[in-house]
Amino acid sequence: MLKFAHFNFNVLHLEKSLSFYKEALGLTPVRTKEAEDGSFTLVYLGDQTTDFTLELTWLKDRTEAYNLGECEFHLAFETDDYEGFHKRHQEMGCIVFENEAMGIYFITDPDGYWIEIVPSK
Repeated sequence: MLKFAHFNFNVLHLEKSLSFYKEALGLTPVRTKEAEDGSFTLVYLGDQTTDFTLELTWLKDRTEAYNLGECEFHLAFETDDYEGFHKRHQEMGCIVFENEAMGIYFITDPDGYWIEIVPSK
């Protein structure tokens, strides 16, 4: 038997990303791992509901934005407060695509990763 553990995004500015994920999605650090030589930091964010975590990987020597290609991957969140989050994300200016026919939308984080917001069924 296997179970999901975490999903990883590489980030250019760790503090900016931590702030975004807290404000946009309410995610907070549940554990951190730092390289002994300071070359990288891993921060695992949780939703206080599930065991699933989003791993943010920051590399000290990285100075260029990551090339995300056509961004054909994304992380998805389900919510009972779809309208509330939609309003928050509009105010933040981070909505990049809406599919009203499907009743979903996508936001983008500071590094360009897409995150889908889906209403609970």
